[in-house]
Amino acid sequence: MWTKTFAALLLLLASASAQQPAPPLNDQQALAAYERCLQLIESSGVASPELGRAGAPLAENMRQAMESIKFLGIRNPQLHYRYLTNLKAFLLISDSIPKPVPFPEMGKRQLAELRDTLGQIEVYFQRQIEQLQADLRSPDRDNLARYRSANAALPAPAARNSRVLFFGDSITDFWRLNEYFPGRDFVNRGISGQITGQMLGRFIADVVQLKPAAMLVLAGTNDIARGVDPAVIQNNLTMLCDLADVYKVKVILASILPVSDHHKGVDPYYERTRQRPLAAILDMNRWIQALCEKRGYTYLNYYPALAGSDGQLAPNLADDGLHPNPTGYRVMAPLALAAIEKALGPATPAKPEKKQRRLF
Repeated sequence: MWTKTFAALLLLLASASAQQPAPPLNDQQALAAYERCLQLIESSGVASPELGRAGAPLAENMRQAMESIKFLGIRNPQLHYRYLTNLKAFLLISDSIPKPVPFPEMGKRQLAELRDTLGQIEVYFQRQIEQLQADLRSPDRDNLARYRSANAALPAPAARNSRVLFFGDSITDFWRLNEYFPGRDFVNRGISGQITGQMLGRFIADVVQLKPAAMLVLAGTNDIARGVDPAVIQNNLTMLCDLADVYKVKVILASILPVSDHHKGVDPYYERTRQRPLAAILDMNRWIQALCEKRGYTYLNYYPALAGSDGQLAPNLADDGLHPNPTGYRVMAPLALAAIEKALGPATPAKPEKKQRRLF
């Protein structure tokens, strides 16, 4: 009797183990699942051409969302949500469109795999939302952890090579300074997605303690996009400057870059002027320029060099209407260098190394 009961218990445990859900996807696995879903959708169009035609716009929306995630970063829940809703819509269409009779077995397996993967993506998306909620409650609201190790490892600035701290959001974060300013002690402390209040919160750790001779601040576009009161933006920028004055760091304030809608045909998310109206950007830039004139700071005006004839960010300088591409950064680099030299003076050329006499 005990043997039979034990055997039944083992069978029950084995069955329960077999029914355990797969472990949640990590970020890399999620992107692989996104790629796989697009492959399955394309293949299902072979089994059912009508489904392929009806699902093509949804598949394209999914592809655009996936490419945007790769470019802008994995922590963009709105892009994951767009991918997820289009995948669900495709499966709804697959249920409603009459299928060829007999429907190929391969097509059945492809649609079944799509449904299974949808379940995994839904769990992954839920975890993204939970992580976002946790981040909002995080004790490290300003993300001081991002550069903590890099700051500790950074050597003291050299006397003959003035350190300049580039401080800002994703536009600074994505800028590979060593490629555009070789041989200079230019330190990048941009963090994607940050607003001026968060930059203020990490100013001591990521600017002052690194002992730069000057800081170049490019900030405010995310504040505008999130509807932060202009007075609050101005207050935050003023406090950044006040702190820089106290710690004798020369201030270079950059104009907020223009944005554009030129690439919304590639992805509707790239219609940028709705969240960042050009009028709001220009108003803030006028205030930044006036502050520089009042306090004797260097004003770095990127806007006219990056704007096209329509006042928007020129289409060849950004691929998403917001973040400069390498061509855009090549336009910005000499302007930044000119502003730095205006604030600090020309860089001191390094002394040529003395040739050592060889003794025989």
